[in-house]
Amino acid sequence: MARYEGMIAETVNINGHNGDLIDAYLARPLGAGLVGSVVLIHHMPGWDEASKEMARKLAYNGFATISPNLHFREGKATPQENSASIRDAGGMPDERTMADVQAAINYLRTLPYTNGKVGIIGFCSGGRQVFLAACTLSGIDAAVDCWGGGVTARDGEPPTAAMPKSPIEFAASLSCPLLGLFGNDDARPSPAEVDETEKVLKQHNKIYEFHRYDNAGHGFFAVDRSSYAQVAATDGWEKVLAWYNKYLSSDAASDGRTAGQARAAVRA
Repeated sequence: MARYEGMIAETVNINGHNGDLIDAYLARPLGAGLVGSVVLIHHMPGWDEASKEMARKLAYNGFATISPNLHFREGKATPQENSASIRDAGGMPDERTMADVQAAINYLRTLPYTNGKVGIIGFCSGGRQVFLAACTLSGIDAAVDCWGGGVTARDGEPPTAAMPKSPIEFAASLSCPLLGLFGNDDARPSPAEVDETEKVLKQHNKIYEFHRYDNAGHGFFAVDRSSYAQVAATDGWEKVLAWYNKYLSSDAASDGRTAGQARAAVRA
């Protein structure tokens, strides 16, 4: 007999930074049993169709997933216009973004069908924000950084009022296992920047896995763009789901291995 499959996907509201009521896209599997949950931090192009499709993909694979609209305050007609407005203003303020993400984490824990374990995943600027959140927020059990640029400081790029510090400055406080997926043809982050991030994680004895893909650049999951790299994307999604199955399942315990045993830098 075929396994039951069902899903609900809908727009909900959460109270973010300063209590602001913001939209969020929630996709969850139906069926018996409690499930792990994920906060999906959308990329700079915004709270768009592609982000919602990925939320549904995670829900199809068993994880209640919420993607808050981190650009909603711009009030424009389209995600693209909101994104342009954010860029013109100097980027998304880290303090506000982290408060919105924390609100999404807290919201997931109130849902009666979740098991209390929460992961985060982010793409492009969202990958940077995942790294920052995993180091500064509470209640995160597993993190996935997908080609997050700006984790490390770059020569000639001074801090801004919106983003006053590089996330790598908080690496000592990384509080959960971190999975990183990167394309070797990417320019932001470049392979050298990924090396720098990895070096710091090693210094602090953190649990992480970095997977790097040849013939893949920035945004290689994006099926609607020329950047899509099918081989890398297929393997990358398998890595993401395995990571969450390991750390977010109802029977997942705290990782008993040492960081040295758990750490791996893999080139696919």
